[in-house]
Amino acid sequence: MKAILIARVSTEEQKEAGNSLPAQLNRLEKYCRNKGLEIIKEFSFDESAYTTERGEFDRIIDFVLAQTEKVAVCCDKVDRLSRNVFDKRISVLYEKALNDEVELHFISDGQIINSRISAAEKFQFNISLGLAKYYSDAISDNVKRATEQKLRKGEWPGKAPYGYKNITLPNNQTDIVVDDGLACIVQKAFELYATGSYSMDLLCNKLKEDCHVDWAKGFLDKVLKNPFYYGVMVWKNKEYAHQYPALITKLLFDQVQQIKDGFNKKPFKYAGQPYIYRGLLRCAQCGLAITPEKHKGHVYYHCTQYNGKHGAKWLREEEITEQIGQVFKRMQVPPEILKQIVETLSEVHQNKMDFQTKQFDELTKQHKTVIKMMDNLYMDKLRGCITESEYDKYYQSLRCQRDDLDCKVAQLEEAEDNYFITAKYVLELINRAYELFIGSEVEEKRQLIRLVLSNLSIDDEKIVYIVQKPFDLIINCADDQLWQPQGDSNPYLCRERAVS
Repeated sequence: MKAILIARVSTEEQKEAGNSLPAQLNRLEKYCRNKGLEIIKEFSFDESAYTTERGEFDRIIDFVLAQTEKVAVCCDKVDRLSRNVFDKRISVLYEKALNDEVELHFISDGQIINSRISAAEKFQFNISLGLAKYYSDAISDNVKRATEQKLRKGEWPGKAPYGYKNITLPNNQTDIVVDDGLACIVQKAFELYATGSYSMDLLCNKLKEDCHVDWAKGFLDKVLKNPFYYGVMVWKNKEYAHQYPALITKLLFDQVQQIKDGFNKKPFKYAGQPYIYRGLLRCAQCGLAITPEKHKGHVYYHCTQYNGKHGAKWLREEEITEQIGQVFKRMQVPPEILKQIVETLSEVHQNKMDFQTKQFDELTKQHKTVIKMMDNLYMDKLRGCITESEYDKYYQSLRCQRDDLDCKVAQLEEAEDNYFITAKYVLELINRAYELFIGSEVEEKRQLIRLVLSNLSIDDEKIVYIVQKPFDLIINCADDQLWQPQGDSNPYLCRERAVS
């Protein structure tokens, strides 16, 4: 009789030397020689026997059924064919064997299925299939329990996200640590996108230019949507806090999501165009957005007049830049005044430290209490004191409390770190604002405009705007010459006279 050999391994068994493909084939070949069977085909493949989609095994079945004479299908064990008692492929082979069209040989199990088997042998075959399924189910349950335990402990059970890396410790345990080089790229991606000045295309180009990484838009989108970077991992649509260092704050992550939602609402044809004032200007007459168009090498901005003609004029980009540049040119603070303001801010910063420290201690205490409650809740679940649904309900509530406290702590730390530094940076930036605005690229220009101005509109050929705080105070003082040398000892009296 001719024989067809089938050897299979599944993912969890590939490393078992006694069950490897060469070992199985060696046993099958030796068995055929002893039985005088002529081997006409050998199949060896890596495929799970527990899934419904089994392309490789389907091709083997087709080959067996295409034989015009009776053949022996030889496997090492029953579970090499299937671990699923409901697999229709096995039913087909089993019926063919009972009809004396094929024979099924399972050499390590010592079973031969043919038309002459007894009821006890049929029962044994069914038991073998059932045990194979039980073994597979048991492995699956163990894997699920181990995965759940890792998640509860804050450990990620898969490959580390971009910005982190998997490592093996000296005790052969695995861990995830921050990859400093890649983490900086992730942080930069979030920080740049949070400015609102970058579309996905522009940000990909920026990262390629500055960081030498060629990210596709899809990958960038995946990174910007991944909460892992602020401390939350998602596994099968459930969220868990992880134990690894966060690369960004939740505040920054939420800000990026808001901006992404805003970009998704913009018309596609305007979303990635590199115009300086795209999306920043509106018509003072009708309130519609100002549209940029390029003609003969120049960019013009105009109202679409969709709601009715009102004689709107077209304004060249250079003219808009000239008008807005004058705003930055007026932002000048004398060095001696700048020094006085910085010293005053420094004193205020010192005075608020005690209050912030008290707040931080209170938030930390509340955070520890919530974490302890989460630990006790998990222990109650393990003891069977609460159901799975009750655990999920209370866990979600406690997690929301913990996230809220984490957000408050992050805001407090950020305010504490940046209060004086940011104020000093802004004041020192003021005297270079015009230079930076004129000499910067499109994205940087847009960032400066968003920082200083709001509600920009075009009224006839004039740019109308609101200067944001605290820059409005700087410009008002500069316009009224409040810090210029005066003969009067009271500069505010000089301002009244100048205004009147």
